[in-house]
Amino acid sequence: MTRPIDLLRQGRKEELWQMCCGFIDLSLEQFMTIQKRLLLEQIELLKSCELGRKLMHGTMPGTVEEFREQVPLTTYTDYLPELLGQREDVLPAKPAVWVHTSGYPGKYPLKSVPMSEVFSREYEKIAGALPLLASCRGRGDTSQIKEHTKTFYTVGPPKYTSGFLAYLVQQATGYVFLPSNGEEMSFQQKIKAGVEEALHGGIDSVSGISSVLVYAGEQIKQQSEMINIRLLLSRPPALLRVTRASIKSKLAHRPILPKDLWSLKVIVGGGTDAAIFKKRVKELWGREPLEVYVGIEGGIYATQTWDYEGMTFIPNLNFFEFIPEKEWFKWQLDHSYKPKTILLDEVKAGENYEIVITNLHGGALTRYRIGDMIRITSRRNEKLNIDIPQMAFERRIDGLIDISGFGRLTEKVISDAVENSGISYVDWTARKEMIDDKATLHIYLELKDDYMAGEKGVAAALRDQLERLDAKYHWQVYKLWGDMEEMLGLKPLEITLLPQGAFSSYIAQRQAEGADLGHLKPPHINPSDEVLSLLGAPKVEVGAVPSREAERVAAR
Repeated sequence: MTRPIDLLRQGRKEELWQMCCGFIDLSLEQFMTIQKRLLLEQIELLKSCELGRKLMHGTMPGTVEEFREQVPLTTYTDYLPELLGQREDVLPAKPAVWVHTSGYPGKYPLKSVPMSEVFSREYEKIAGALPLLASCRGRGDTSQIKEHTKTFYTVGPPKYTSGFLAYLVQQATGYVFLPSNGEEMSFQQKIKAGVEEALHGGIDSVSGISSVLVYAGEQIKQQSEMINIRLLLSRPPALLRVTRASIKSKLAHRPILPKDLWSLKVIVGGGTDAAIFKKRVKELWGREPLEVYVGIEGGIYATQTWDYEGMTFIPNLNFFEFIPEKEWFKWQLDHSYKPKTILLDEVKAGENYEIVITNLHGGALTRYRIGDMIRITSRRNEKLNIDIPQMAFERRIDGLIDISGFGRLTEKVISDAVENSGISYVDWTARKEMIDDKATLHIYLELKDDYMAGEKGVAAALRDQLERLDAKYHWQVYKLWGDMEEMLGLKPLEITLLPQGAFSSYIAQRQAEGADLGHLKPPHINPSDEVLSLLGAPKVEVGAVPSREAERVAAR
């Protein structure tokens, strides 16, 4: 069977583009035809296995419509104990690999998802599309893609989501990771060793979770300040690279950044915070990251193309259904309610939807609620003539902070307020709490050690920014922000300053526990009491409002 790397090595780049990126040329009708054909094949596999019969509650659907009507929606607990025990005998197809991520304390220690051989082969083709789309100047441009491209290793081992995707990109395009033996290193060791190799031989690419790319960039920035030029005298390529970077940084009146050391052709970023961190990634690395919507449960769901705007859905890895936000709100009020779903050819631009997937090619997850809310930005990409609805990641389902029905805030809104305030901070986390029987947005913030401010001053600055953002975000930010306290006696904002080193200590503890890279940092939205305790926050002797679907906090 021909693979992407075979076409690349043979110089058949037009065929390589078609194999990996041909999905962008599908009409919406063709997209749906592929979806439905593959789902019917998957239904037959589900009928023939023990797990499938369990999930379908003994029904035997023969059409796509019967499948959607008869098979209930699922979450990960519906797959216990089978997937946790990695029972291959109950699956629709024998797995080629099991991919893992952190679990949910008290319910399951980790989340394991099997991927069949056929699924993995199809996944590899889509993985090969990422460096093509991130480096091309337009449709069909393959001039920048080559074997042995050097890429900075900022992901976890292949058993985790980001690591497995990086492995598939390597298999598809022959990428070379720096450091060459980084898989068994700690994250700090990877950065240090990778910089040493890259100073001599250069790098062409960096990929990973966007927040981790920022963290890695900051680490390189700190390391660059301690480079001893004398030690590089015996390494002319590294000396020349550092000298040039030093000149660039001095002319810009700032420290050396990764973009001063290397001119990258490809940057790919993922994770729920990709949109939030893309500006910072570009500032550090010199290029905007291609945003990819990816998860442990189904691989790549959608990706940006060369205009770096909306993400285009992938037709051949998962069958997609969408729960309209109004239906989701009904379910939130009554968990016995069965929300209705629609298909991709029925979505509307500007609307939000909870995404539901069914793995294709012998996968296990069936009508599975990932726990994400996405927004359809347009029905098609007019600029690039892509006839498939475009999407953006909106939030985790539990990433919505609702203050007494008067205002709803997402991670992006709070992040914008903190960033625009001018406050010099390390990081933050926020949740809704009931303080003195009043619904409150409680933000826990660690200031940088050179920034002097009190909680009242920080609160005033953030309140001002949230008021400014009200006109921009409308219902997402507090409605009538200025009137809430006066008219209703509410207490909309509380600030707690965390001790110095709170977030670095948390990350160190998570590393010691063996957490994968995607789970080193605490969540920005709705942290648990345990997380706040690890951050050194004083205990809140009031009722913090728990998430109704706390299970979904476990990110991909």
